[in-house]
Amino acid sequence: MNRRHLLKGGIAGALALWASPRLHAGQRNDSAGNGSARARTLSGAVSVLDGGGSNIVAFSSSDGLVLVDTGAPGNAARVMADLKGLGGNTTVHTVFNTHYHLAQTGNNDAFAAAGAKIVAHARTRQWMSVDYWLPDQGRFEKARPKETWPTDVFQIGAARTVGGESIECGYLPVAHAAGDIYVYFKNANVLAVGDVASPVNDPELDWITGAWIGGRVNALDRLLKVGNDQTRVVPGSGPVMTWADLKAERELMEVVRQRLFKQVRLGDGPQDMVDGGVLNGLARTWKDPHKFLYAAARGLWGNHNKLDPDVV
Repeated sequence: MNRRHLLKGGIAGALALWASPRLHAGQRNDSAGNGSARARTLSGAVSVLDGGGSNIVAFSSSDGLVLVDTGAPGNAARVMADLKGLGGNTTVHTVFNTHYHLAQTGNNDAFAAAGAKIVAHARTRQWMSVDYWLPDQGRFEKARPKETWPTDVFQIGAARTVGGESIECGYLPVAHAAGDIYVYFKNANVLAVGDVASPVNDPELDWITGAWIGGRVNALDRLLKVGNDQTRVVPGSGPVMTWADLKAERELMEVVRQRLFKQVRLGDGPQDMVDGGVLNGLARTWKDPHKFLYAAARGLWGNHNKLDPDVV
């Protein structure tokens, strides 16, 4: 399975939704004096922008801007123009990367060149900075250019105050990809979660980096302890979620986890699961069930000791 091809396909679908005139009409920044048509104010000084099919969160203060993610490659100039439309001091001094995938880190180099510090989990920089083997493709993926790498990394979590806003970030192990983090703007009550929540695209389990279905459920449980019923949740792509939406996604993924545990104990592989309808009758449908179940099965066998004592 080519994770990058899957990512591109998901981005294209999300971009088609995001770019519709009806959605754009409802996403104009509603703060006085701000006129970016691709920016939507969420709470206080926090806005969400289209990064080319993926979401960018921007916090504005007199000190400049803090971003969560930089969008898909090739969108830097447009994103920077949209940020200027927010008004005030639009110098980007800090960027958080929620994980290493191109849809979230594709314009890191442009913001770093403009003086921004790139903050991420240590595993995000690891997967961006070294060649790594893709066993399903029989090839190495080359390291990203050094100018795209995070420059400030942490292991567990970090907290800082910028312009009176308390910003908290924490590690979400093996949930979606290596180095997943959340970024919580506590005063504004906005929670950016990257692709650990996925309301539009099929949930992705980057099994090569260790992600698996149990890790995803655990991460959603962790997120539900961070915010509250009024928290606005920004996924890696797709519409902003309510707290109820996040709870519903967690419950859905728990049902999927239970079903997959059962099928793997029976010795089923991905196609057996597709044929057996393991994803049928759920509140959402998968665009490509086989790709999801292939990754899920690989991740489950990588964590076989967590399935049941008699699974060897």
